[in-house]
Amino acid sequence: MSRTKNRAATSFARPSKADLAAAAGKGLRDVIGPGLKVLFCGINPGLYSAATGFHFARPGNRFWPALHAAGFTPRRFDPSENRRLLELGYGLTNLVNRGTAAADELSPEELVAGGRRLAAKVRRYRPRAVAFVGLGAYRTAFGRPKATLGLQPELLEGAEVWLLPSPSGLNANHQLPDLVKLFRALRSRTWPPSSTRP
Repeated sequence: MSRTKNRAATSFARPSKADLAAAAGKGLRDVIGPGLKVLFCGINPGLYSAATGFHFARPGNRFWPALHAAGFTPRRFDPSENRRLLELGYGLTNLVNRGTAAADELSPEELVAGGRRLAAKVRRYRPRAVAFVGLGAYRTAFGRPKATLGLQPELLEGAEVWLLPSPSGLNANHQLPDLVKLFRALRSRTWPPSSTRP
């Protein structure tokens, strides 16, 4: 299938080195609304995403391909289409809304504070599930050092909690097929195959 048929053309210019440097510390607007099926929660914006204003925007990030391959979206969305997820019942947020070159620049205190802010969002918007894309950040933010991938036994303000690997291209431990398998398990739980698709 051609790239044109498979996904929308990218509608933003590639950030320059100066753009990326200026994006340090910048945040992203949440893609969120009430009663979502899944609220996906990243660790924090990378500089590329902070510079463009779109979640998981860096080329090589596997979030959008995994989301499509797992059946969440009818085609592979471009990062610039991130707000279209709301039409499908999904949302996007981050534990820490501060752009950095790498997630390891965040302090444990920032992650814990981010966990508290996220809990408040979940109380307000009441998603059915929260899916964290980043295992280590969740462990630190919520004091669960032994948490493993998949569905968690604990709820977050009434929402199911799922842990998924980071989709960053830098995460060599989990390739795209691994991501798709875990994303698909989440989708099957939140939208069972026996249900009629909206």
